[in-house]
Amino acid sequence: MDIKGRVIQLLPLQTGMGKKGQWKKQEFIVETPGQYPKKVCLSIWGDKIDQFNVNVGDQVSIGVDLESREYNGRWYTEARAWKLEKAGSSGGGQGAPTATEEPFYSQESSASDDLPF
Repeated sequence: MDIKGRVIQLLPLQTGMGKKGQWKKQEFIVETPGQYPKKVCLSIWGDKIDQFNVNVGDQVSIGVDLESREYNGRWYTEARAWKLEKAGSSGGGQGAPTATEEPFYSQESSASDDLPF
């Protein structure tokens, strides 16, 4: 499953000791684009934390694996990011036109308008 969106929050890094030694997990929130944006909490484990280098504002495309586990009669689901590609620089959005782009309006045309405002 793939998810595209913008990173809106990084949660605190979690670490601990398990049967196989020390582990670390980084969770982050991605907001999907569209008429009805969704917020999705995803996790990265181990060395992928440094490899992906996720920052707030990054536009990302993420490969996700869903996994559910049962513990004491309750089910817990986790969405793990296994692939992450940054689509652009952090901050995203659209800035002012560059020198090669023409602005949407021009002052010449506004001087000859017949509109009263």
